[in-house]
Amino acid sequence: MNRVVHPIEVESYRRLRARLDTSHFPPLTRAVVERVIHSAADLGYATDLVMDEGDLEKAHTALHSGAPVVTDVEMVAAGITRRETVCRLRDAKSGPGLTRSAHAIRLAHEQVGPGAIWVIGNAPTALEELLTLDAAPALVIGLPVGFVGAVESKAALRESGLPAVSNVSEKGGSAVASAALNALLYHPIHPSEETS
Repeated sequence: MNRVVHPIEVESYRRLRARLDTSHFPPLTRAVVERVIHSAADLGYATDLVMDEGDLEKAHTALHSGAPVVTDVEMVAAGITRRETVCRLRDAKSGPGLTRSAHAIRLAHEQVGPGAIWVIGNAPTALEELLTLDAAPALVIGLPVGFVGAVESKAALRESGLPAVSNVSEKGGSAVASAALNALLYHPIHPSEETS
């Protein structure tokens, strides 16, 4: 099923590309960078995001082959289009040394097992918890936002060696995390096709 792109989105990308040359990025990296920038109207993401094209290619294949998509919060899930997601935050409880977000990640891991794509845009503790599990993810989109724990949790993600999309600053959030996943969803399965 082809996605119908609204004229406003087409014009937004035209203006983005007029202000920032993204042509040097490999195809999937470019798709993620542009969609994240588009979602936040923040050109700084071009140098803030960290990802590997090979990891994105494997994740793209996994995503289009039906890998489960897990989110840390409903806001991230709401931003992901054309795909069902798993979010266990409503079922989670906080406890000593465990935030509700971290518990939700544990519950989701029990549900989906290995090979999922994890999209974390809100809670650094969710990302920290994921890193303690044997999740064997297809990809972790780790873009939690905030001044407490966000930078550190994203640095730990990069140090883990897991396939990931992250960024080095405090920036992030639900909109940019879902945008990164949507970039992979919208990108054609055949690399020779053009992206929006």
